[in-house]
Amino acid sequence: MSQKKLWSGRFTEPTHPLVEAFNASIGFDIRLYAHDIKGSVAHARMLGRQGIIPKREADAIVKGLLRVEAEIRDGAVIPTAAHEDVHMFVEGRLTENLGPVAGKLHTGRSRNDQVATAFRLWTRDAVDRIAGSLRRVQGVMADRAAEHLDTLAPSYTHLQPAQPIRLAHWFLAYYDMFGRDAARLADARKRVNVMPLGSAALAGTNFPIDRAGVAKELGFAAITTNSLDAVSDRDFAAEFLFCLALVGTHLSRLAEELILFTTAEFAVMELPDAFCTGSSIMPQKKNPDVPELFRGKSGRLYGALMSMLTTLKGLPLAYNKDLQEDKEPVFDAARQVETMLELAADMMAVVKVDTGKLAARAEKGYMTAVDVADR
Repeated sequence: MSQKKLWSGRFTEPTHPLVEAFNASIGFDIRLYAHDIKGSVAHARMLGRQGIIPKREADAIVKGLLRVEAEIRDGAVIPTAAHEDVHMFVEGRLTENLGPVAGKLHTGRSRNDQVATAFRLWTRDAVDRIAGSLRRVQGVMADRAAEHLDTLAPSYTHLQPAQPIRLAHWFLAYYDMFGRDAARLADARKRVNVMPLGSAALAGTNFPIDRAGVAKELGFAAITTNSLDAVSDRDFAAEFLFCLALVGTHLSRLAEELILFTTAEFAVMELPDAFCTGSSIMPQKKNPDVPELFRGKSGRLYGALMSMLTTLKGLPLAYNKDLQEDKEPVFDAARQVETMLELAADMMAVVKVDTGKLAARAEKGYMTAVDVADR
């Protein structure tokens, strides 16, 4: 595959090897390849439909893009740092397969709006996956609540005995937390689902493109209205990370209570062995590693949010290379949260409850004092 940069026209010296490695994002943004190609296919079809390029050439480009997608998916082509990013990698491979006609794909757009579009498409899919995982956790909490409608349990404020409750009430507290998370993501999705393609580098394009048609094909609900803002806007990514940070907060709170309730001192719940590990020196121990990792990874999620906000806080309009730092925290945070939610659903479905101990504890510590006073 050709190592020549698509932007190399006015350059007479090769890129310094260390700069090449430092500048490259292909190592992580390769996961955008399907979304990048999806955007490019819609753009190429529009170019042909509008008569900006001949329809036969647009059809050839679309066919070529789908071939590149299959090559990447099947591992037939492997990117290197010299390819810089996934967008140049795809277009470079397309050029090798099709020849000069592939260059017409870039008509009426820039890498700036291309990157922003692919990133929004990826984020939209991630929002939908995580929302589905949240609904699964809610379903488990609802099932466990139904199972324990008549299980008496102590409740606490300040970690001191407070009032007796049904254990169902405890499960449904987390049901509501994760419900707010799902609602927040649904609201954030509205701002993710806006298409920047057509903004080009920063000032739009003189070609008679059909942005509305491309948006419809890609499933966007709206198009951006200011090209300067569109190519540099990463508010949607920051908001997504905020939503994930709150999911992490709720998982961490659940984890803390599971850790407490499974200790020898509380001993009212037990985690199955599948969600625990042992000690290298104390064979009698069963450690709640999964909840502890939930608690620990919340800090990682907060760090991702702070990384994004710090990257954005001093950027002038429009696109700046700083924005290359926008994807890694989003990719990592989404992966962590998806895994945590899947584990939470599986774990909470099988966590064991000692109903006898819970009922006995509910009778201690003057927990009915409020009821006596009210009567």
